[in-house]
Amino acid sequence: MSPAGIFGSDGESYPVALASHDDLVKDSSLFWETLQSFHRFMGTPLMVPVIGGKELNLHVLYTEVTKRGGFDKVVRLKKWREVSEIFGFSTTTTSASYALRKRYMKFLYHYEIVYFLSSKSSTHSDSGGFITLEATGIIDNKFEYGYLVRMKLDSEILHGVLYHPQHKNVIIPNMDLTTSRKRRNRRKSGDPTRPKTNRSGYNFFFAEKHAELKSKYPDREREFTKMIGDSWNNLSPEDKSVYQKQGLEDKERYQREMAEYKERAKHLNVEYDLRLME
Repeated sequence: MSPAGIFGSDGESYPVALASHDDLVKDSSLFWETLQSFHRFMGTPLMVPVIGGKELNLHVLYTEVTKRGGFDKVVRLKKWREVSEIFGFSTTTTSASYALRKRYMKFLYHYEIVYFLSSKSSTHSDSGGFITLEATGIIDNKFEYGYLVRMKLDSEILHGVLYHPQHKNVIIPNMDLTTSRKRRNRRKSGDPTRPKTNRSGYNFFFAEKHAELKSKYPDREREFTKMIGDSWNNLSPEDKSVYQKQGLEDKERYQREMAEYKERAKHLNVEYDLRLME
């Protein structure tokens, strides 16, 4: 199953993975770009947490936890103390293990599902061979490129995307999925006037480079994410600032439109309350 467009156990949709887990571990800049993009998609705040008066390096935390098999395994094997020792907290920092676990759950747990757990889709035995598992599938919905499916793998229920053969190499930019998700949310809430969420400078760069690479290398779309990430990292500060300025302008646009939207909503609520009093 593709890691793109996967679903959580509660039916929550996750964004497309923009890079491989191995690349994220090696490249902290790429990690931060994808983490920021992930939280924008999910509509959740992202900040650098502080423990014991020091900023917590989320890249190191993600690397150390996934090195040990991921959040659930670290909890099950009680390895949070081992992870906390990596950061060298002072002896006055009490409950460091609990604090790390809490921050990981808030900022990295769902990100791990997309970038780490979904990359381990091939199941191997300890001896290096494959384990044969019985799987049955149900189509939950269809969309332009294929189907949203639910698979029962032995006793485990998995959610994912099944692409049509002609679209098997399609990589959908994260901002397109964000827009699609926001539109679905607006339709569900019955409010099509809610402003479109803002995009980062990297989102603008990704869209531009993806279109450029697609015209040059139509048969290499699987490589685009890595190629775009490398291009971004190799941009000069001057060139990168052009896209960052676009991101800043779009953020200002979103904040302005949201302020107007909330003001309209407030007036509508006042008018509604007045009508109730009549």
